[in-house]
Amino acid sequence: MKIVLASHNAGKLAELQELLAPLGMSLVRQSDLGVGEAEEPYRTFVENALAKARHASAATGLPALADDAGLCVDVFGGQPGVDTAFYATRFGYPKGDANNVRALLEQMQGIEQRRAALVSTLVALRSVDDPEPLIAVGRVVGEIVCEPRGAGGFGFDPVMLIPALGQTFAELPSEVKNAHSHRGQAARVMLELIKERWM
Repeated sequence: MKIVLASHNAGKLAELQELLAPLGMSLVRQSDLGVGEAEEPYRTFVENALAKARHASAATGLPALADDAGLCVDVFGGQPGVDTAFYATRFGYPKGDANNVRALLEQMQGIEQRRAALVSTLVALRSVDDPEPLIAVGRVVGEIVCEPRGAGGFGFDPVMLIPALGQTFAELPSEVKNAHSHRGQAARVMLELIKERWM
């Protein structure tokens, strides 16, 4: 089965391909099919993921998988949340992972309470009109370190320390990261949902 991934993010594609490999599905980025990005007007991950999946399915006629994920920092009342990808632009920096990390570390200077969660919400649709979307949520709690560590991963991985592992996500091999990450958790739930409902 071919599924369109409602994302242009190569990092997400690589992670989700690895995590969903047991299903034998072919995951194709919407950008590789000439589909532009969907509007994300909502304030929750699940609403935005659903909008992205519907957009990709409508444009391609294929089943679609969308991930809306972000960083929720306790001391900021759960922000940046759904605005994670554009976090740096709030502070005058261009959009991008490195600038997001830079802006976050600047905003957290002098703050002792550094607890945060990475959240991933996956939504899968058989078609644009699917009345029963599959929804899987993963959440991992950690702490924001004071400077980036590690060269792997993407997004906030270099500053998200997982206390139980004593390392940031960017310091972990991909198989260890996927075993503990928010996206890994959501993908494992989604894997079971697809097996149960679609196969």
